[in-house]
Amino acid sequence: MKKAHFCFLFLGLSLCVYSCRSEKPVTTPPAGYVEVGEASWYGPGFHGRMTSSREIFDMEDLTAAHPSLPFGTMVEVTNLENSKTVTVRINDRGPFVKNRIIDLSYAAARMLGLIGPGTARVRLEVIGFKNPELTAEKDKIILQLGSFLDPDRAKALYQNLKEKYPQVFISTYQAVSGQIFYRVRLRAGSEEEAQQLASELSSAGYPVLRWRQ
Repeated sequence: MKKAHFCFLFLGLSLCVYSCRSEKPVTTPPAGYVEVGEASWYGPGFHGRMTSSREIFDMEDLTAAHPSLPFGTMVEVTNLENSKTVTVRINDRGPFVKNRIIDLSYAAARMLGLIGPGTARVRLEVIGFKNPELTAEKDKIILQLGSFLDPDRAKALYQNLKEKYPQVFISTYQAVSGQIFYRVRLRAGSEEEAQQLASELSSAGYPVLRWRQ
């Protein structure tokens, strides 16, 4: 009887230690932080579900899951097997497979040429941070500066803008015809900011479209 009591006590203490152990610290690494490892992707089976950040997963957004980077971290991912790159925002936790360092959304994986092979060796570099609270706001104001069938043209515009406008991102859209459009966009955190950005960009010669998302 005493032996059984001791076993139950030991089991209870073990479960307590396991459930109370701290997870890997979530810290904000400086810009330039780099990781190299294997990437995978996730998409249709998770589309519309809630992520760890409480944001609804949209497989057509350029987002990703990472084990420890804070939600809102902007990461440039380079496929070391074909040199293609994409910038994603961390909004979920994962991957949960040993030796993998990032799970990319379907849209991001497609831009890296990852859909067919499923995995690839990649390089991650932290390039910035977006306040996840602003990202999760309803009625976000979006400014679109270009929509391209050629991803290289979208990337070129993105590269021209990202130093002055760190909130720039590329969003993909697949039309009914099957064509994929690469849309260069900016998020504005307020009506005042949207008006200021639209005026500034229009004066610089960019065709600005805006709407609420």
